[in-house]
Amino acid sequence: MTFYDPFLEVAVVLSVAAVLGALAHWLRQPLIIAFIIAGILLGPAGFDWVHAHDQVDLFAKLGIGLLLFVVGLKLDPRLIRAVGYVTLKAGAGQMILTALLGYGTALMFGLAPLAAAYVAASLMFSSTVIIVKLLSDKREIETLQGRISLGVLIVQDIVVILLMIVVASAGSPSSAPDFGQQVIEVLATGIGFLGIVALLTRFALPSLLHALARQPELLTLFAIAWAIGLASLGVALGFSKEVGAFVAGVSLAATPYKAVLAARLVSLRDFLLLFFFVDLGVQIDMAHLAESIFPALVLSAIALVGKPLMIAVLVSQSGYSRRTSILAGLNLGQISEFSLILAALGLSTGHIEPAVVGLITLVGLVSIGLSTYMIQYSDRIYERLISFRLFQEKGAPNSGRINKEDERGKDLPVDALVFGLGRYGRNLAQELRRRGHSVMGIDHDPERVRYWQSQGLATLYGDLDDTQLLHALPLEDARWVINTIPDLDRGMALLHTLQEVGYRGRTALAADTIQHRDAYLARGADVVLLLYRDAAAEAADTLDDFDRPSAMP
Repeated sequence: MTFYDPFLEVAVVLSVAAVLGALAHWLRQPLIIAFIIAGILLGPAGFDWVHAHDQVDLFAKLGIGLLLFVVGLKLDPRLIRAVGYVTLKAGAGQMILTALLGYGTALMFGLAPLAAAYVAASLMFSSTVIIVKLLSDKREIETLQGRISLGVLIVQDIVVILLMIVVASAGSPSSAPDFGQQVIEVLATGIGFLGIVALLTRFALPSLLHALARQPELLTLFAIAWAIGLASLGVALGFSKEVGAFVAGVSLAATPYKAVLAARLVSLRDFLLLFFFVDLGVQIDMAHLAESIFPALVLSAIALVGKPLMIAVLVSQSGYSRRTSILAGLNLGQISEFSLILAALGLSTGHIEPAVVGLITLVGLVSIGLSTYMIQYSDRIYERLISFRLFQEKGAPNSGRINKEDERGKDLPVDALVFGLGRYGRNLAQELRRRGHSVMGIDHDPERVRYWQSQGLATLYGDLDDTQLLHALPLEDARWVINTIPDLDRGMALLHTLQEVGYRGRTALAADTIQHRDAYLARGADVVLLLYRDAAAEAADTLDDFDRPSAMP
């Protein structure tokens, strides 16, 4: 069936996506999978109903731009700098190891060396859109593993830009000797781009945003224009729309309007991103897929298992906890949309045959589809891996962690042990110190540990999942063990371990639901801190106190 009106085609796309999305929700499956399937059904591999590719592609690009813009809005540049070393190490190390493993595997399947190199390159990169979308839905972008994953993606984006320059140069022999000059030009252009944005952020944007904020519609319109404008500029300068949109978001992250902008743009972002996943399905060509099934499954295993394992090991070696390392690895277990673009570029230059593009496409379909489940259910996968004892916790170098060789923590008299020094935990620890209590903080983020040590707070590196840690803590004198991380499974595990080691003090755990509170109390917790309800109650008390006659002027 052919639709002659692009508007009607878009209506069909939305209708099919809505039906399959509702079915996926009923079956408790990720919506991304439903949208990709919708694209396959609507594309040449299915009913061949979508021919308005330009319109769908435009919506998809707008969605990607807004996605990265909203991510940039929510990120403090200091958070990226804090994990800069580990992301550089993990990103570069994983790409090298994946490329070597992928190249050798492709050669084993009889591919020519150049085709094998393209396959290896396609395995190196992970999908920015998939990862960021799912982590945003799970509200894990600002977690430690989320920041590490995002940092690795930034490293990969830089490499893929350089790699595309190489491919373009190799496709045009006369320009090949100019590769070094092109790299220098790209680096200089990038520095200039960031410098101009930094100057605008420092001197122009604050006053402009303040003026526009009087009309919320204008503020939102400017944010969209800023995001898409810098995304387009990023493409024009030889980078990608993802890089440009992300920089646009980061440039507004320090303004007081970032929260309202992020909230206003989420619905529009999700609507436009639907077209990206549908477009991904539409572009899948089934012609060369059947002959590549077995090689694609083996290569997909490298993306789904090998890459997460590499990331987990490299992050762990940088001093991060087992949980953070594994969850960061699970986030990155797929190939990227850039892999498909790179394959298409190789086909256009005559470097590879359509069958190789079909192989890479099938790897993308399998790895993206399965990794969606890996990210969505990463906590459950982690618990299963730990139950099989596949990973052992190791001490974090130079992070202040207590281990069997270093039990200095036992010599520190403390009234309260506070697990988790995030926003809630650090404020609680500081308030307890202000009231004269001796406090020791425990956190799984090495950078956070170093910072609070420099601020004079006794802070140690550790994770709730490390059962050996409690044996080294000064539990004999501690009156309270406080867990500020509202995670039911980890909180229950902490209570169980405290009872096993014979802790005689009191316990307080943070929870975000009544059901979790009841579960903690049934397990023996002394106090449960209901984060949102307690904060609301305190706010209501403050308002009541203000309204009393004695408080009136």
